[in-house]
Amino acid sequence: MQFQYQNSFEVKDSIHKSKIAILPIGAVEAHGPHLPLGTDNLLAERLSEKLAERVNAFVLPTLPYGQVWSLRNFPGSINISNDSLMNFLVDIGESLYKQGFTTFAMVNGHLGNGPALKDAARVLFENCPEMRVFYFFYPGMNKAAAEVRETKSSHNTYFHACEIETSYMLYLAPEHVDMDKAITDIPDIPIHADVTPTPWKEFTQTAVLGDAKLATEEKGKYIIDIAIENMAKLINSKY
Repeated sequence: MQFQYQNSFEVKDSIHKSKIAILPIGAVEAHGPHLPLGTDNLLAERLSEKLAERVNAFVLPTLPYGQVWSLRNFPGSINISNDSLMNFLVDIGESLYKQGFTTFAMVNGHLGNGPALKDAARVLFENCPEMRVFYFFYPGMNKAAAEVRETKSSHNTYFHACEIETSYMLYLAPEHVDMDKAITDIPDIPIHADVTPTPWKEFTQTAVLGDAKLATEEKGKYIIDIAIENMAKLINSKY
């Protein structure tokens, strides 16, 4: 159910039928020559829609800006601070809580948003004690990706505009992928990038971290379906 298309006369009754709200959270940043700037928004939004079907939830309007400090110097990237993002999420969560929602699931399409989502969830844990708050980023994807990838990951945490993320797009938003422009760029990421502020311009000029040419819809579907199953189980659980 799309929250923004409800009207104020009917939404109160709708919330009584489903007290689960899903917020897609993305970013605007470089994703190589074959993917659009809004890749993370598209992935978060379409992933949220599939999840909502599984758990009978509302999908809130997508939050389209994120913390993209590492890629802020690339053309097209729009960066907001962790504090701004965290405060925004807390405000949204508290508004949902006051309207009767009991589950708030943030579906993240951009790794850099992670710290802000976690901090927001902690604030909401204190301020909204009767609302469960989740912050999801493709749960279970690491094992699933290792099973289908044909090239070694450039980094043990990062994946970006590569074989994996491009496969996600081919499954969830294929109309926005131009595989004729897909490239192979497997940078040597220095060890200090894990322990110091390191703009990605230091090790990539494309924002691609892998072989995007190897992406397929089938790989994307395999990983995404596992992530959806894991998210649905967590939301439906009574932990």
